[in-house]
Amino acid sequence: MFRVICILLGYGIGCLQSAYLVGRISNVDLRQYGSGNLGTTNALRVLGKKAGAITFVCDILKSVVGFLLCKMLFKEIELAGLYGCVGVILGHDFPFYLNFKGGKGIACMIGLVLCLSMTTWYLPTFAFGIGIICIATTRYVSLGSMSFAVMIPIVLFKVGFPLEGTLIAISLAALALYQHRANIARLLAGNENKLGAKKVERNV
Repeated sequence: MFRVICILLGYGIGCLQSAYLVGRISNVDLRQYGSGNLGTTNALRVLGKKAGAITFVCDILKSVVGFLLCKMLFKEIELAGLYGCVGVILGHDFPFYLNFKGGKGIACMIGLVLCLSMTTWYLPTFAFGIGIICIATTRYVSLGSMSFAVMIPIVLFKVGFPLEGTLIAISLAALALYQHRANIARLLAGNENKLGAKKVERNV
C-alpha cells in the first residue's frame, strides 16, 4: 500500500509543471513552440536562460520534495522516497490536466540522484560525470540526458542497492529513453539540435 500512496503523492507534486507555468507567466504555451516539450531545454531555447534555469531548479526540487515527504510518512521503509520520485516523474511527464503531455523527466531524475546520494556518493559522481562528458564532447543535451539516465541503474546495481530499487531505476531509465525517442531518431539522422544553437523562434 505504501507504494501506491507514495506514487500518488509524488504524481500530484510532479503535475506542478514548471515549464508550463513559467511559460504562462510569459504568455507562452511551450507546447506550441520549439520542440513542444515542457522541459528545461525547450524553456531555455524558447524563453531564454532565466526561464530555463527556473524550470530546471523547480523540476529538481519537485523530486526532492516528493522524496522527503514520502520518507517522512514511511520512515521505516527504505524505498518510500524512491517511489515518491517515481510518482513525481510520472506526474511531470504525463500531467493529467495537460492531456498527459509534459516533459521528459531528466531534471526530476537529477533530483532523485541527489536524494539517493545520501546512500552512496558513487551515484551522482558517475551519473553526472557521464552525462556532463557526453554533453561537453558532443553538445547534444539529449545524448547526455539519456546517458545519465542509463547510468543510474548501472551504478545502483554495482553498489548493491536493493533489487526492487534497481528494477525501478531500470524502469525509469527505459521511460527516459522512450521519452527521448524523437531525439534518438534525430540523432540517427544527424539533425539533432546542439547546445548553444540559435534560440528557437516563437511561432506566430
